[in-house]
Amino acid sequence: MTKRPLAALMLATAACLATPLAAQETGGDTVNMVILYGDDAAPEPVGDEIVVVARLPEADRYRIPESLRYSDNPANSSWAERVERLDIVGNFGTLSCSAVGVGGSTGCTQEMIAAAYADRENSSSVRFGQLIEAARAERLSQIDELAADEQSRVEQVEREYLERLERERDAELPDTELAAPPPSPN
Repeated sequence: MTKRPLAALMLATAACLATPLAAQETGGDTVNMVILYGDDAAPEPVGDEIVVVARLPEADRYRIPESLRYSDNPANSSWAERVERLDIVGNFGTLSCSAVGVGGSTGCTQEMIAAAYADRENSSSVRFGQLIEAARAERLSQIDELAADEQSRVEQVEREYLERLERERDAELPDTELAAPPPSPN
C-alpha cells in the first residue's frame, strides 16, 4: 500500500524536474558574430540567422588585439611602474587591504574596484550584446513595413476580384431564346 503513493510521488517529482530542462532545449535566434576589417564584404544570413558584424579599421587587421597587448607580467612593466610599486611595499593599516593593523581590510574594496576598471579598460572594444540587440531592433522595425505591404497587396487582389464579379453580373447575356415556362398543373 505504501509503495504506490511513494512511486507516484517520485514520478510526479521527476516530471516537475524535467519540465525546466525541456524549456531550456528551445534556443533563441541563431546569431553569427563576425569581425570584419576595412571594407570586407559581410556574409549573407542563412534562413532566420542574424548576422552581427563588427567593423574594425583596416590598420588593425594584423595587429595583436588590444586585450592581449598589455600584461601584468613584471618583466613587461616599465621602471616607473616598478618604482611606484616600491612605494606601496610596507603599506599597512587603514585602506591598505592587509591583515596587519587596524582597518587593514577596508582597502580591499577599493582594490577590487580598481581591478574591475582596469579589466574594463583592457577588454575588447567589440560589444556583441549591443550589436545583437541593434540587429534585432532593425529586424523588428522592418516587420511592420513588410506587413503593411502584404496587406495592401491582399486588398488590391480582393478589389480586383470584386470588380470582376460586378462586371460579370452586369454583363448582358448572349441572345438566346428563353424557353417558355412549363404550364402549371391546375
